[in-house]
Amino acid sequence: MISNVDLAYVPDFVINQLSNFFPIDDIEKKCIVEITPVILNKVETCFYGVDNKYFHRGEQVFFSPFHSGQWLIFLYYLANYISTKVTFPDNKVLADKVYYLNKILHSVDVYHEVELPTSFFLEHPVGTVLGRASYKDGFMAYQNCTVGGNKGHYPSLGENFRMMSGSKILGNSRVGNNVTLAANTYVKDTDIPDGATVFGSSPNLVFKFLK
Repeated sequence: MISNVDLAYVPDFVINQLSNFFPIDDIEKKCIVEITPVILNKVETCFYGVDNKYFHRGEQVFFSPFHSGQWLIFLYYLANYISTKVTFPDNKVLADKVYYLNKILHSVDVYHEVELPTSFFLEHPVGTVLGRASYKDGFMAYQNCTVGGNKGHYPSLGENFRMMSGSKILGNSRVGNNVTLAANTYVKDTDIPDGATVFGSSPNLVFKFLK
């Protein structure tokens, strides 16, 4: 993976940004320094599956801490890894801080215990909220999208699931592969077959399929 910065400085970027909002102790700083190479590997794997010109330079994956969409993905993976893989006293507190930093910087709410897939992409994602659904590779969402629960149930999403701006999917919804929610579509407790483009609002949804 190539970058427009020396990747050795990435932990300093994180620590400096966190320090602008929260107290950060030496244990937390040491944790960030030690696991950043692991997170960068996860970012590289993620970016290989992203079809966007800003994520590639020819055959190579490109990462910039100054590209907000890329930095958002890095911070998500960092928070998630600290929350689920690192064990030290108050590791959840540090995960909360990184999650909160991501929310402050990007106006995106993706809690650190939410398991996003190996490869995903958020385009202009201001106002997007991603809850505890089941996600698969190729997930993509634009601005003001919501994945959330209804009466304790969350969606199960197939591969290459795409959410156009303002779309929402809630509750006990099982979604096939290669599905797209059109802009402002609202899905609740509804199953969607493979290959559908979905319009409208539950329970009056319209499914269209490419011939």
